[in-house]
Parts: sequence; C-alpha cells; structure tokens
Amino acid sequence: MKTILITGATSGFGQAIAHRFGAGGYQLVLCGRRIQRLETMAATLREQGVKVISLCFDVRQRKAVRQALEQLAQQMEVVDILVNNAGLAAGLDPIDQGNVDDWEQMIDTNIKGLLYVTQQVLPLLKQSSAPYIFNIGSVAGKYIYEKGNVYCATKAAVAALSEAMRIDLLSYGFRVTNIQPGLAETEFSLVRFKGDQERARRVYEGLQPLRPADIAELVWFCAHLPKHVCINELTVVPTAQANPFYIVRQPT
Repeated sequence: MKTILITGATSGFGQAIAHRFGAGGYQLVLCGRRIQRLETMAATLREQGVKVISLCFDVRQRKAVRQALEQLAQQMEVVDILVNNAGLAAGLDPIDQGNVDDWEQMIDTNIKGLLYVTQQVLPLLKQSSAPYIFNIGSVAGKYIYEKGNVYCATKAAVAALSEAMRIDLLSYGFRVTNIQPGLAETEFSLVRFKGDQERARRVYEGLQPLRPADIAELVWFCAHLPKHVCINELTVVPTAQANPFYIVRQPT
C-alpha cells in the first residue's frame, strides 16, 4: 500500500485529494491545523475503510512541523507522495497600503511552511521506489495582477522551488509537479476577504470555476503516469478564464 501525505487536508484541494487517493487504496497522512475538522475527516475516511494517520500542526510553526513529522517517521519508513497544499491569500491591497501581518502570514505559509514540511518528509520520500512531490501553486505565480503583489510573489516562489526540487532531487528519481490553478471555488476567497461571504461569492459569479475534485483528478492522473514520465508544471484554468486578465462572465 502506498502512502500520500497532504498538508492543508481539511478543506478545498487537500480534502478532495485525500478522498480521491483514499478511494484509490492509498494510506493517508492528513495534516491540518484545525483539530476538529481533522478528526472528523479522519473518522469519516476510516469508516470507509481507508487507513488514516492525522497530524495536527500549523505549517508556519517550524518546531511543531519537526515534532509531528519526526513522530511520523517513528511510525512508518516510507512516504510515496507529498502534496504541499497548505496555502492562502490574505487581503487584496495595493503594495503601499499592504497589511504587514497579511504579508507575513502568506510568506510564512506559502513559502516557509512548504519548505519546513518538505525538508522533514524528504528522508521518508527517499525510501520510496517512485517518490513524488506535488506543490500547489497558482496562475498568480505566472501572471502578476493588480493588488496581488505578495501573494503573487509567494506563488512565484513556489514555482521556483518546484524547479529547484526537481533539479536537486533528480539523482534520487524524484518527480516534482507544480500545479497552478486559476479560478477555483474553495475557501480561498473567503479567507482572502476575511470572512466576507458576499465579496467572496462575486469572485466566481457568472462562470463555472474549477472545483476541488478537478485538481484531485489532475494529481491522481500525474501520480499514475508511467514512472519515467514527469509533468514539471501544469497550469489549469476554467474554460471561461484564459488568464487572470481575460475572463468571460455570463449575466446572472
């Protein structure tokens, strides 16, 4: 049985990936910072016959990441797939009016958290016969848009780190894929706008956005390509969106 470790597993893409791989016969290591959601999700999956280990920590906390994943290493010898999904956008302000707390939250989660987790999981991944890392980036890492400044910068960093991982881990047979979604309806906008449901709803108004299950299917597809095939980068948008600047919305 193969094992997949997913950060940010209790909602959005992470949750959908967990359900897809659980249904596909994988053992799951679910990581999240919201203990109630994590325990509820783990219990639901176990009722479905899925083998689940749950780890509650915030990827921004280096010591907590290390402690949790060192404990995991005492329970298992191999992780086959790592999905660095934990990430967020906070605020949407011009750079001269930016909230420094928002900046630090994005940098600490999207860049430093990804690094903390990856470094701790690498020894377990190296024991796999086909180690794979998925980093969940964004089209914002390719196209910088107004008021996106720091968020765009963090996702550009994810793209750079994905390429660096592919190079540095090449001799170990690693595959690394940076998945860069466009408009996708998750808790993303609700978090960005700090709970403003109406503002979050308008982001997806008049179009069919991507769904978490769409991204889960892409991860599954990439993970089950022949071992000699690696998709380094995958940009995916809804049909109504060419890029962040060109979107067709239908009247509602």
